[in-house]
Amino acid sequence: MSAAIRPALAADAPTVARIVHDAYAHYIPRMGRPPGPMLDDYPAQVAAGTVSVLEDGGVIVGIIVLHDEADHLLLENIAVAPDRHGQGIGRRLIAFAEAEARRRGHAEIRLYTHVTMVENQALYARLGFAETHRSLQAGFERVFMRKPLG
Repeated sequence: MSAAIRPALAADAPTVARIVHDAYAHYIPRMGRPPGPMLDDYPAQVAAGTVSVLEDGGVIVGIIVLHDEADHLLLENIAVAPDRHGQGIGRRLIAFAEAEARRRGHAEIRLYTHVTMVENQALYARLGFAETHRSLQAGFERVFMRKPLG
């Protein structure tokens, strides 16, 4: 893969929103409503500088949303185009998040996912994240996870 990760540009916002929609739409029947990432304002997120995209051959195939918090980097969202699943794009984006956390001076990354997204929880666990707690946030039942960076 000759892919590169770069900050998202304003012109990328519709593609970012489409990838998020396509990546999360299959959870709607399971959850009974659209997942939180499908409701986000991607033009605003891009303008705030929190979105990075992974391009392969000039085509955006994955996105990641990162927020600096006081004591950690929050991985708020990661999405891969469904036709590109299984190609290591998600893992590459997670590695990017880890490198960004270190670069920004953070000792850990935190994330959350919906309780019904068990595949994601398993993937994050394989990548070194551990569940810290579960709670209701913004009307969603979420699993919170963290990964200390050594």
